[in-house]
Amino acid sequence: MLRSYLRLTLFAFGLLLGVQVPGFVDDYAKRVEAHRLESQQSLKGFQETARNFFKGDMDALVAHYRVSDDPVMRSDAKSVGHLVQRSALLEREWQAMQGPWYAQAWHLATGADHELFEETLQAYRYQVLFTPDAILWGVISALLLAWMVEVLVVLCGWMFGAGQTRRAQQRHWR
Repeated sequence: MLRSYLRLTLFAFGLLLGVQVPGFVDDYAKRVEAHRLESQQSLKGFQETARNFFKGDMDALVAHYRVSDDPVMRSDAKSVGHLVQRSALLEREWQAMQGPWYAQAWHLATGADHELFEETLQAYRYQVLFTPDAILWGVISALLLAWMVEVLVVLCGWMFGAGQTRRAQQRHWR
């Protein structure tokens, strides 16, 4: 009976853990979108300058700043270059988060920006969503976790001979 309760507890833990996935994915996507919009706003004036003088090429604008005779502009080249790189990173992250739910989850697990991921994790508040995605994630996570632990327990028992009767053990030694 204790084993059944442990299984149920493990299943419930897996269910609650799995239900968190869609909420975290949504929070990450919202954070990326907010940073992306802020980045676009920060570059607005520079983009106008690039459009007027460099056919919209921001890299050409940064290169111009770097070779300028004016030390202030050379100094600003590093800042503007950083803004352009950050904007490109946020655009790539935003594009990755526009795919289907499974692609978003895979991106978070394998290729998400570490800084944004940590920022989202620090601000994340556990929540229970009752959406079809959250329920599906919860049930699948619970079943996988319960199955994996059950397989490990059975394998360990098999390796150490648990569950064999005394008669079966005696037959092997005769």
